[in-house]
Amino acid sequence: MLDQGAPPQNQKPAAPASPGVAARLMRRKPVERLVAEGGQGEGGRLRRSLGLWQLTMISIGATLGTGIFVVLGEAVPKAGPAVILSFVIAGVTALFSALSYAELAGTIPVSGSSYSYAYATMGELIAWVCGWCLLLEYGVSVAAVAVGWGEYLNELLDGTFGVTIPDALANPPGVHGGVFNLPALIVVLLAMTFLLGGAKESARANTVMVCVKIAALVLFCAIGLMGFKSGNYSHFMPLGMGGVSAAGATLFFSYIGFDAASTAGEEAKDAQRDLPRAIMLSLVIVTALYVLVAAVAIGAKPWRTFENSEAALAQIMTDVTGRSFWGTLLAFCAVIAIASVVLTVLYGQTRILFAMSRDGLVPKVFARVHHKTGVPRANTVIVALFCGVLAAAIPLGQLADATSIGTLFAFALVNIAVVVLRRTRPEMKRTFRVPLSWVLPALGFICCVWMMGSLSTVTWTVFGVWMAVGLVFYFLYGYRRSRLATDEDLAVTAEK
Repeated sequence: MLDQGAPPQNQKPAAPASPGVAARLMRRKPVERLVAEGGQGEGGRLRRSLGLWQLTMISIGATLGTGIFVVLGEAVPKAGPAVILSFVIAGVTALFSALSYAELAGTIPVSGSSYSYAYATMGELIAWVCGWCLLLEYGVSVAAVAVGWGEYLNELLDGTFGVTIPDALANPPGVHGGVFNLPALIVVLLAMTFLLGGAKESARANTVMVCVKIAALVLFCAIGLMGFKSGNYSHFMPLGMGGVSAAGATLFFSYIGFDAASTAGEEAKDAQRDLPRAIMLSLVIVTALYVLVAAVAIGAKPWRTFENSEAALAQIMTDVTGRSFWGTLLAFCAVIAIASVVLTVLYGQTRILFAMSRDGLVPKVFARVHHKTGVPRANTVIVALFCGVLAAAIPLGQLADATSIGTLFAFALVNIAVVVLRRTRPEMKRTFRVPLSWVLPALGFICCVWMMGSLSTVTWTVFGVWMAVGLVFYFLYGYRRSRLATDEDLAVTAEK
């Protein structure tokens, strides 16, 4: 008699069931697979050509200049002389996140930055949310910085040739009679041209520009001290701690570049060793310069006069010396400095999209690599055109705050990711470890959430709409097209 519990001899075992929706949303990409796929794109590979010096310059290039040359005029009216504290608060918040970035960059040295870290630790849906925030962080910040570039270009043209670009072509719609910000579009297209030449060539150009901007800020401090008036620091905190917090949230925009080195993980010669060092070194240098320049600027110019002043440093040098030459010289340096921010942040944006495209979450066109230059050409052109048009059409203040909230959200996720990876993969080799275990990542998370709460309701509304659009795109495109989903479906089919 046959065992009633045994299946008939000609009946095959049941095929494994396809994973449910929740399982698909939480699927993680193994760290080993992330690293193994490093550099591989559609039709070619990225080239490993960047050392510690170039990586540090990329991070400094993406960071230094944004807050000082552009956003200072937006932040000072919110905090008064206490904007110095705002820089420190934003810097400390960035430091906590930088420690987490440094550990993850040394452990998972790939181009996706926090998107890839989230994919390895918290699952695909969270990774998508993080990647979508990075698109806001990098893409919109390119546009925001490009807007400020036009202000300094006008200062330069006025000081050298006595002419300026007409308001209609020098400002975005709704600002001083602006219709289309042509200089903002031009600087993005110039950065695109450099990037199309290759990562190594772009890094060389960026290094020269970084040296120019550091020299310019040191020169500003030397001249600004001659007009320093201690009375400008009376009523140090006129708008209270709320104003300091609000300015800090806006100024956090100034620190977003320190993680740019992590987007170069697949083009670094020794990523595990050099990425953590580049991240930490760049943040220390940038924070010191920011605080020093802000202190001198407030001492040389009453804080109430910073309102709507997007070329404040050049104006201060002119006022202190009584000669337009020095303001013109600083404007020239600022034009170069801000161009380097556009260049490096645009680079980071393209590499994040490259990683997301390789995972199947965005169209394949973003992962196509030119076989001669090792550059994702189509990716670079598409991103540059989008950011250029955005810069030409949207005012600076709205762009800066939108960038800040996307940055803070992504950084908060990175602080969680480092703790999760410590728990799930404690045996992994780490070339850098965050001190005090989970304490500093927890502080980083809390600071990010606190600063997000200081942003305006309008900024939160924009962020909510942005996230809703991202989730719709994910469920319509990425959910079924992701490579992990495709591999799972193939495995299930093969078992049947």
